Amino acid sequence: MTNQNPGTNPRMTEICNKISSGKKIFLQFSKKIRTFAVRKLTNLMKEGYLDFDAYIRQGEPDKCEKASIWRTAIGLQAVDGLQTSEYLRETAIKHIEGEIDIDEARQLIQAYYQSKTQRETTDDDMQEADQVSANITKILSSNTLDFSAKGYISLHRRIFAGVFKHAGKVRDYDISKKEWILNGDTVHYLNWEDLHRALDYDIEQERRFSYKGLNTDQLIQHITRFVSDIWQIHAFGEGNTRTTAVFAILYLRDLGYKVENDMFAQHSWYFRNALVRANYRNAVDGIDYAPEYLERFFRNLLLGEQWDLRNRYLHIHPTDDWSVQPNLLANVAVNVAEQPTERQIIIYNTIKNNVAVNTKYLSELLNLNRKTIQRDLLVLRDKQLIQWVGSAKTGHWQVIK
Repeated sequence: MTNQNPGTNPRMTEICNKISSGKKIFLQFSKKIRTFAVRKLTNLMKEGYLDFDAYIRQGEPDKCEKASIWRTAIGLQAVDGLQTSEYLRETAIKHIEGEIDIDEARQLIQAYYQSKTQRETTDDDMQEADQVSANITKILSSNTLDFSAKGYISLHRRIFAGVFKHAGKVRDYDISKKEWILNGDTVHYLNWEDLHRALDYDIEQERRFSYKGLNTDQLIQHITRFVSDIWQIHAFGEGNTRTTAVFAILYLRDLGYKVENDMFAQHSWYFRNALVRANYRNAVDGIDYAPEYLERFFRNLLLGEQWDLRNRYLHIHPTDDWSVQPNLLANVAVNVAEQPTERQIIIYNTIKNNVAVNTKYLSELLNLNRKTIQRDLLVLRDKQLIQWVGSAKTGHWQVIK
């Protein structure tokens, strides 16, 4: 693509002339990326996520969607340290293959535990994980959402039906939970007398809120604050994070986002700990609310950024090695001597020569998936070559002149 014209932007011209000189640096840095990828792949294999990868990569659209939902439902059990059984995985595959529907899958899982004559010490936790995973799969397979306090409470009932006796019941007692990232301290959850009022207020305020005119950063910040506030209420005795996560997925879909379920599947424990940090402060210890960790989760989810979502960064007193949470995508851009790739030059010129260019347009034009396009756009944005103009849903990219 040597015939691509970088345009009249002097900064772009200078950068394009240096592409070849950045190859050596890129090769050095690519080793670090490969190491990170291998570690990530190993972790996924240990956690059982790869059971469904073949369907997601190669399967028919219906099978891909089912596999992605199952993986999310299973991954969300990690917020309470739960693991699903091999029987659940076998049943899920039957559902993905179309041999049974989701209700039959739920019935099989329930019957499996009812018929066991000998109970192992891990059976109670595994039964909870299996049944809740199947219930979440049924919920996420639908595109319906009752966006109200009653709908939120009903969602808890549907997720934990057959698991908790108190499924769908708002707690009538106060709670505290020791958190390792807080050195054993707890978030101050809402007192039980005000739970219904708080749920009604927060959800009604969000219903009336308009996202029109917000830029991307403002949108992410608002979503973070809403999800964080709902979670801090902690309306139930158990299952608050899983309920909040499913509610957030359904709400983001309702807002028009195509949510990639892998984020919740692979980083559910980070999601919970980020909620903790967003709702904790200790003035004596010099610690303020820290919503940025949850914002970075949503930036990865909605914008394709690559913040390193490991839990050690969230500790209130991290070691020096874990004191600065890196954006892996930004690190790649910096360590490649700030040289754009040829594909990024094509994207830059496309934006320069066209009106109202967005990710969908570029994806179709270049025959690349949206995540790849999003990564390139963020690199160009961070180099101050392009900027997003307008609202998050209806805006477009334009060249910075």
